[in-house]
Amino acid sequence: MDGPDAKHEASSSSTRTVLAVLYDRVLRHRPADPAWEGRDRFLLSKGHGPAAFYTTLARHGYFPEAWLDGFMTAEGRLGGHPDRHLVPGVEVSTGSLGHGLPMAVGVALALRAKGLGDPRTFVLTGDAELNEGSCWEAIMTAPRLALDRLTLIVVDNRSSTIPMTHLTAALEAFGWDAVRVAGHDQEALDAALTRTSARPTAVVCDA
Repeated sequence: MDGPDAKHEASSSSTRTVLAVLYDRVLRHRPADPAWEGRDRFLLSKGHGPAAFYTTLARHGYFPEAWLDGFMTAEGRLGGHPDRHLVPGVEVSTGSLGHGLPMAVGVALALRAKGLGDPRTFVLTGDAELNEGSCWEAIMTAPRLALDRLTLIVVDNRSSTIPMTHLTAALEAFGWDAVRVAGHDQEALDAALTRTSARPTAVVCDA
């Protein structure tokens, strides 16, 4: 990737297949009505690498593909971090590491409290982002609140300075239904993201 976001190219490219499977096969969403109450919620906690996310939203008709030409320009609406006030289809503004997963716990809890028990909440993080303590506070909280409609997706592209070799086992130990899959295998991702559990679900993707 050339241009101003080149340093975050890996953060974006490692999510492409996951985003394609989510938006093509898994999420219930209506591009013509982004605020549809019955939609599944998707939060990109890896907000520092939004290029693939923007491309996915544009491909599904959330906004004109011409907007992509203005990515990270002063005149464009697609910034280096996604902004919910500027970009249709963006649920929350993200970019600061460690914020998306705690927000997703809140979103899942709010949907249940409002009686909207059917929509699911998905949040995508990176392995390095899990170095943030706020993530592990959320990981401990979600099973305690029995948030069975919450799915954590961890794209493991080996960017963490702290080895995450036993991440799946750690998530299981904290009460999640966790599985590791090949991050560019669409069928494996589809099966992992559509399965149901009485516990919060975690899908660790080898990127």
